[in-house]
Amino acid sequence: MKVQVRKINEKDQEQLIIECVEVTKEVEEIKSFALSKGTTLTGTLEERIFTFPLSAVYYFEAVDERVFAYTKNHSYEMKVRLYQIEELYKEYHFIRCGKSFVINLLKLQSISPALNGRFTAHMKNGEKIMVSRQYVPSLKKAVLGGAF
Repeated sequence: MKVQVRKINEKDQEQLIIECVEVTKEVEEIKSFALSKGTTLTGTLEERIFTFPLSAVYYFEAVDERVFAYTKNHSYEMKVRLYQIEELYKEYHFIRCGKSFVINLLKLQSISPALNGRFTAHMKNGEKIMVSRQYVPSLKKAVLGGAF
C-alpha cells in the first residue's frame, strides 16, 4: 500500500482520499478514525467545561437521566441524550450495546459470552460492559465483519 501526504495552502481544501480495490473492514476503520479525529465534544468535569476529541471516548453511559462520556482518564457529563449519541456517531464506529451504553468499537479489546445470552465487552481501558441480549446480534455482526 502506498501512502502519500501533500501539503496544501488552504484549510478548507483538506481531504483524505482512500483508493482501494475493495472496501474492507480495515478501510472502514481508517475512514471512521479520520472522520472522528476532527470531531470534538464538550463536557463538564468538576464544574468546569472541557473539550475533548470523539476519538478519545471509550464509551458513553446514561445514569439517572444524565449521560457521561468516558475517556482513558476522565468521565465528562454531556448535555445530550444517549439515543442522539447513537445516531450522531454510528458512522464513527459507535454502537449501542445496552439500554445505558454506547461503545466505541475502535476501543473494544474483545467480547466474551456471559450468562443468559448476554455478552461482556472488554474495553482497552480495562472496563467491562455488559451487552444486553437484544444488542448481541448487532455487536457480533459489527465485530465479526458486517455493516456498522
